[in-house]
Amino acid sequence: MPKLALPRLTFWRGVLLAILAAGTYATFLRVFKGLAGSTNLTDAFPWGIWIGFDILCGVALAAGGFTISATVYIFNLEKFRPIVRPAILTAFLGYVLVVVALLFDLGRPWNVWHPLVMWNPHSVMFEVGWCVTLYTTVLALEFSPVVFERFKMTKTLHVLHVIMPILVVLGVLLSTLHQSSLGSFYLIVPTKLHALWYSPLLPVYFFLTALTLGCAMTIVESFLSHRAFGKELEMELLVPLGRVALLILGVTAVIRFADFRHRGILGLPFAPTYESRLFLAEMIIGVLAPALMLALPKVRQHRTGLFLSALLIVMGVVMNRLNVSITGMERSSGEIYVPAFTEIAITLSVVGVGFLVFALAVKYLPVFPEHEMKDARPPVAPDALHVAAQPIRSLPMPAIAVVALAFVAAGALGADGVRRREVVPGPPAPAGTPALAAALASFEAPAEMTFPQAPDSPGPVSFRHASHVDASAPDCLSCHGNSYSFLGRTQAPPAGLMHDTKHCGGCHDGTSAFSIEDDCTACHKSE
Repeated sequence: MPKLALPRLTFWRGVLLAILAAGTYATFLRVFKGLAGSTNLTDAFPWGIWIGFDILCGVALAAGGFTISATVYIFNLEKFRPIVRPAILTAFLGYVLVVVALLFDLGRPWNVWHPLVMWNPHSVMFEVGWCVTLYTTVLALEFSPVVFERFKMTKTLHVLHVIMPILVVLGVLLSTLHQSSLGSFYLIVPTKLHALWYSPLLPVYFFLTALTLGCAMTIVESFLSHRAFGKELEMELLVPLGRVALLILGVTAVIRFADFRHRGILGLPFAPTYESRLFLAEMIIGVLAPALMLALPKVRQHRTGLFLSALLIVMGVVMNRLNVSITGMERSSGEIYVPAFTEIAITLSVVGVGFLVFALAVKYLPVFPEHEMKDARPPVAPDALHVAAQPIRSLPMPAIAVVALAFVAAGALGADGVRRREVVPGPPAPAGTPALAAALASFEAPAEMTFPQAPDSPGPVSFRHASHVDASAPDCLSCHGNSYSFLGRTQAPPAGLMHDTKHCGGCHDGTSAFSIEDDCTACHKSE
């Protein structure tokens, strides 16, 4: 009887076992003690790293699936076909694990199917839920040829090859929708999300950074697969991805600068605050440093230079998503959020399961072309640090200096930010201009104000804040964010226009409040 051969316990396998053991224990606590007994989440701060990292980062990290698929099947760039399968595998695993992570964050995870049958087309969450569900299904179909090829199911393979372009187009559409819609989550909290990250262009930022991350993750994945599985490294394919990532970084930076200039907050990143320090760290790690490196052809065409540039982009986008979901929301919540051991353990275990399943898929399925595996050197232990350190001496000195300065600067900014974070958060940071911020901080609503009387008005109108505003929870921007000026005295339009839905008629419609057509004298007082 043959002996059962157990896998050899290496350092990284030991780390993985420890992470999975901690995750199992944390899952036990989450199931039997609930959110209150296993997390540091509160009613004031309900979204932690399970949303910030597992969901927002997880979806973005899986963007390589639709970017590479679109490159091959839509733009017909056949030379990128060798990296399609691993990119789709990464995306599929990413989305499956996003759904798994979501189950931990839901108070009642057994109701996760409700959005599929209880439609609310006005909700961003509804759209994201459906898009993620459909796109995960599309990714499963896109990856299924790998499985059918393994089991010689030729007829099924033929059918899938015929419909594959349709699946790719559908996947690109769905991914574009929910990648941008994740940013739309935060459009509804302009007075809660810090101005450094709040913008009307948040959906655009989320989509552009997802595209950049798709290119960067494909590069990082290729390097790690090269070290872990002995896969051939296709530098002729990865270098163009680096150029595309550089282009999208530049476009995103220009749009962000124009946005800051338009909102009058160009000086806000340099303010002595916790948020400003982490914003600068995010920009240095995720934008400035990789852009400088990728702009140099000698660095972009160097194995280690390309790998480090892509890794910096990945780190920068992860920092961005965490800053949006956690850093930018702390001040308005009045709380300092520190994830509990349970939250960290579950997050790490989800990532660990992803690595494990990817390795098993590569071992038992034809994920990589057969000739790449034959011609490559024997598999070695995956060690990202070794990947970067092996040829470091041949890396141009400017690139080494950029990486070193980036980490030193980001580390110093982060440390200073953490020091400032210990201060009890103040009032919510407004998302508008500095002038609006000052106004919101010092404004006291008058008890009564009279609008200037228009020529065709039957009489002046006096407005009382006391009868229109809930003093216990005032929301100034519900009116002053759209219809009425906040910083200057409102000049009343003609009566007919004042009655439209953009002004008084928006609320006085007979449902929210009495109709403007009921009794003119209720508002217009004669002299």
